[in-house]
Formats: sequence, structure tokens, C-alpha cells
Amino acid sequence: MPAGTTGIGPGIRPGIRPASGPGAEAARRAWQPVYMSSDPRHWIATLRNSHERLASLAAPLGTGGVRGPSYCSDWTIAQVMSHIGSGAEISLLILPGALGEGEPVGQDAFPPVWDTWNAKSPDAQVADGLAADEKHLQRLEQLTDDELAKVRLPFFGMDLDAVGMIRLRLGEHALHTWDVAVSADPAAVVSPDAVTLLIDNVPQVLAPRLGKPQEEPLRLRIRTTGPDRDYLLVAADAVTMTDLSGDAGAAAQGAREVSLPAEALLRLAYGRLDPAHTPADVQADPADLDRLRAVFPGF
Repeated sequence: MPAGTTGIGPGIRPGIRPASGPGAEAARRAWQPVYMSSDPRHWIATLRNSHERLASLAAPLGTGGVRGPSYCSDWTIAQVMSHIGSGAEISLLILPGALGEGEPVGQDAFPPVWDTWNAKSPDAQVADGLAADEKHLQRLEQLTDDELAKVRLPFFGMDLDAVGMIRLRLGEHALHTWDVAVSADPAAVVSPDAVTLLIDNVPQVLAPRLGKPQEEPLRLRIRTTGPDRDYLLVAADAVTMTDLSGDAGAAAQGAREVSLPAEALLRLAYGRLDPAHTPADVQADPADLDRLRAVFPGF
């Protein structure tokens, strides 16, 4: 997979590892997601907003523009759109099994889908990617409350409900939409409504599963704004992020501090906070930022 892709979602080549080694039990506890919103329709509406943003970004690009580079190294904008489209198609393949209305789809069904999308022309990748994304969204929007309540999707050691399933797609979609947006506007940000839903995914899933263990232990207190969060990150044999809300702040005594927008932390966790795309309001020792980037190098 090209560097910079999200690597977590039903349309992505497997890139997630179970937490392992000393400290892994704490990481496993962090896998169990707790979401800001437990209403799947809130998540579907946010995914709809991301689709509309992506469509508005793609519309003015033209034949030449879609062949230009995205933020993902080695991927053009058209290839990002192809990735969105193949992910939508795979999500639709997975859905009947998640609803208990068909046999679960194995990962051996995915490569033929990717091959089909890779063979499309750049113009077709864009047009068909948006169409497939729309089709998937419409299917989600048509699900009844009873169907949403039935959703169960086994995924790398987690048993996901409807919110968990849609969270995978929203994380993939919102970050890849940024990959397209930033190609034209270096100051582009991930959509605020997506950040609000996804930020708690950083300590609960991304850090323990995608954070890179460090030979030299790293211990940092990370505070965010928009929304406000307060975490203790420890990267050693495993990577964990502990919520310091309430009276838990004493656990961070002696840790150096990093302050940044929640949007920047989300992009950091996906390997998208290089120096050229780090907001001016990030407050941290440059050496600590570099070490954080090493913990979250992208995948």
C-alpha cells in the first residue's frame, strides 16, 4: 500500500496488527471503542457530508487535475478516488453478512475488486468512485432502525456494531478527502464534524494498533482543542494513550507536553502531520514532534 493511505477500513489492504508484547493488555483494553455519538445515523450523516465535500473537490479538477498528485505518496487524485470506490464496493459486499442476511465475505473476495478498479482509466476512477460511494451511502441511509441494531461485524479482534462499522468508513473517507483537498490548499483541514466523531478513535484504536513501538521510551502529555482532550501517550514495547480527564492528570506528572488542535492529532495518527502541514498553533518541542511522527509514520 502506498505510504499515506489510511489502512483501516473495509476497502483497505490489511495493515492492522493486534497489539502485542509487554503492555499489550492495556492496548487491548483500549481497542474497545467508546464513541462520542452512539447514534449510527449521526455517523451516516457525517459520512454523507464527507462525500459531498469530496465530490465538490473533484468537480473542478478536469482530466488533467485528477492525474495530479494527492497527498498519498505514489497515488494520483484519480487513484485516491479509485480507492474510495473500491472501498464502497467492498463495504456493500460485507453488509449482508454484517446484517446476518448472508455468509460473511472473506478477504479473498477483495483483490478482484481492487484489480477491477486499478484497471480503470483515471477519468473512470473518479466518476465511478463517486458513483460507488453514493450507492453505498444510499444503502446505509435506507437501513431501518432494526437493521442498524442488528449489525455485527468481526474486524481484527473487535466485534463492531453499526457505529463501529461506519466509523471505519468515515475514518478512511475523511482522511482521503483531505488527501485530495490539500493538493490544492496546503492549509486544508479534515472536516470538523468528522474530527469530532473520530478523535476518540486515536487512543482507542489507532494508537494501540498502528502506533510503532519505540526502543527509547517516549512519554508525553497530549492536550487537544476542538474538541478538548487530555491524554498520556506512552510508546515503548507497545503504544498506549490514557485518558487524563477528571482526577487522572496526576498520572502524567513529569511528562513533557504537546498542545495541538484535535484535527492535527487525528492527522498525526494517520501519518499526515509532516512539518509542511503542521498548524502554527501546535505547541511542542520540535524534537518531541519528530518523535511523535516516528510513532505514527503512516502505513
